[in-house]
Amino acid sequence: MKSWLKWLVFALVLAALAAGAWRLVSGRQAQQAALEAQQAAQKIQAVVELAPADLVRLKTVDLVQGLAIAGPLRAANTAFVKARVAGELQGLTLREGDRVTVGQVVARIEATESQARVRQAQQQAEAARAQVDIARRSFENNRSLVDQGFISKTALDTSLASLTAAEASYRAAQAGADLAAKSLDDTVLRAPMAGLVSQRLAQPGERVAIDTRILEIVDLSRLELEASVSPADSLRVKTGQVARLNIEGATAPLTAKVVRVNPSALSGSRAVLAYLAVEPNAGLRQGLFAQGTLTTGSLSMPAVPLSAVRTDKPLPYVQLIQDGAVLHQTVELGARGERDGQSLIAIKGLAENALLLSGSVGSLRAGTRVKLPQGQ
Repeated sequence: MKSWLKWLVFALVLAALAAGAWRLVSGRQAQQAALEAQQAAQKIQAVVELAPADLVRLKTVDLVQGLAIAGPLRAANTAFVKARVAGELQGLTLREGDRVTVGQVVARIEATESQARVRQAQQQAEAARAQVDIARRSFENNRSLVDQGFISKTALDTSLASLTAAEASYRAAQAGADLAAKSLDDTVLRAPMAGLVSQRLAQPGERVAIDTRILEIVDLSRLELEASVSPADSLRVKTGQVARLNIEGATAPLTAKVVRVNPSALSGSRAVLAYLAVEPNAGLRQGLFAQGTLTTGSLSMPAVPLSAVRTDKPLPYVQLIQDGAVLHQTVELGARGERDGQSLIAIKGLAENALLLSGSVGSLRAGTRVKLPQGQ
């Protein structure tokens, strides 16, 4: 083959390769330009239109600080009817829910033995009183004889001592009779207070011992919440503070006031018991569980709704609206509180009146363009 023919073929091959390379580069440039145009169009189109409810402003407000409390309701006045003498229980007809009045007879203890002891003690007292009469007459006679000089003064002193001993024996016998009468009276069980029977702890015909519990009576006119407070929070609890409570079965929150704080902490947990008087309500019962918030103070600080603070990053942040775009701004959290039934939290690191996204919007990418409602 001639040499010029070889060079011609070589040149044609180079030209074909160059043309292929140029077509490849041109295609990639076109694809890149189309992708950039698409991204630019998406950026232009990705504008989030916001409603007034989607925005909150950082303003200085008065935060009401509260302490979460919970516990059972207890009757302020309760009492147990106990057996004061041993014997067979009789006449108990009351059951749970029955109403009793002060001094009402609720049951009896079989009184045969007590009645016999009363009669025995009374007879012993009568015998002792007869001995006193004998000793007194003897003393009077001896005193007349001494005055007449028939007997010595020593005999008079002896009769006086006998009279004194007889009188002491009579007083002791009378005290025994009073004690027996008291035991007989104790066979009648009476209600120590007005209220409702909450427990019946014994049955008629049962033989009970001394101090056996028969009935529990509660007064529901005064109910208290017994709240257990942590050692740190107990320093903020003081008498007179007011709480709003939600109680099982109650249709609306109730108001309660701290009336007492236990001066001693519970062993083990070191918790402190606080007692809050609950406003009267006919539907409340002892033992119901209540929970709510105790108002412990207030402070004025820039704050936003708690839902506006996001915690899906290592540090808490808010979604700040600046120059028509979303900016993720890290903030320092402060005290929490309540205002108009809404939970607020104080934040630092933002200027007063800053415009933020509310928690209902959700998370938007930093740099997202937004359209604010008219007037914002």
